[in-house]
Amino acid sequence: MKLTDLRDNPGAVKERMRVGRGIGSGKGKTGGRGVKGQKSRSGVAIKGFEGGQMPLHRRLPKRGFHNHHARDLNEVNVGRIQLAIDAKNLDAAQPITVDALVAAGICARKRDGVKILGVGELKAKVAFEVFAASKTAVAAVEKAGGSVKILAPAEAPAEA
Repeated sequence: MKLTDLRDNPGAVKERMRVGRGIGSGKGKTGGRGVKGQKSRSGVAIKGFEGGQMPLHRRLPKRGFHNHHARDLNEVNVGRIQLAIDAKNLDAAQPITVDALVAAGICARKRDGVKILGVGELKAKVAFEVFAASKTAVAAVEKAGGSVKILAPAEAPAEA
């Protein structure tokens, strides 16, 4: 086989339609654009225009709110951590941090930190260094004899 023998499969490449090249072509005169008017011309961008009526995207109410200051945290249950300790993916003797959880494959990436949640049972005595933890998670860790160090900055009390 030679490079000069290479061809596309029959029907794989369709020739483009040449518009505006005479009546006999089937796409002559108006070139498939209909007749007259703004849309028959080039450079038209009407998009959401509804002939002067208030467009749909402006008739509908605005909804929702996106908090730009919200933290994107990894949420991990204590039961999942116990499974990783049992499978020897996590070392209970070392403090459990974001880096340790990523290395163990519990979290895919660091994000803004980790929040420990209280679903499941924790039997191992473990020291956590995390961004946040729920009350049930702290209770479960302390019941097993471990400790939780919160790395998040303390929130200022709201002024009335």
